[in-house]
Amino acid sequence: MIIGYMRPYIGDEDCQQQQAQLEQYGCHLIVQEAHASAKRRVELKRIIANLQPQDQLIVCRLFTLADSTRHLMELLQQLDEQGASLHALQEQIDTATPLGAAFKASVQHLLDFQSDVISEKTKQGLYEAKQKGVTTGRPRKPDENVKRAIVMYDSKNYTLAEIKEATGISKSTLYRYLENETNG
Repeated sequence: MIIGYMRPYIGDEDCQQQQAQLEQYGCHLIVQEAHASAKRRVELKRIIANLQPQDQLIVCRLFTLADSTRHLMELLQQLDEQGASLHALQEQIDTATPLGAAFKASVQHLLDFQSDVISEKTKQGLYEAKQKGVTTGRPRKPDENVKRAIVMYDSKNYTLAEIKEATGISKSTLYRYLENETNG
C-alpha cells in the first residue's frame, strides 16, 4: 500500500500543496496530522504501527516527517522493522532502492557525528572549567547537615524520611557518606 503523510507547516497550512503532490503520486491513502506540532504525531504513530511489509510511506519533504536527525533515524529503523520503505518526493529519496539504503547509512553517520561533536564540546567545556578552578557536577551538601544526618541516623531515633526533612540529605546521599565513613 502507498500511504501519503502530510502535516501543516508555514507555507502550506492547509496541506493543499502536499495533498496535490501525494494524489499525483498515486497514494492509496493520504493521512494528515490535525496540527503542526512536532511533538504530537498521533497520525504518524498510527500509520507506523499499522504498516505491513512492502508498504511505502510517502512524504513531500523530509521535515514534514521528522524533527531532527535522531528522529529521522528512529523512523527509518521503525520502517525497516515493519518491512516498509520511505519515499521523500522533494529530496528524491526512496529507501527501497540501493541509493535509499545508502541514505539510511548516511543518516546514521550524521547522527553519530552529531553525538561525537556534542560529547567533545562537553568534555572541552568541563576541561576548561576545571582549568579555571570551577567545580563541576552536583553541588555538595553542607557538611554540618551531613554530620547532623549521620548523628540522627546513628541515634536510631529517626526514620530516613525524618532525617531527610530535617537535613535535606537524601537516603542515597546519607548511605554514601556512611559507606565512605566506614571505608575511609
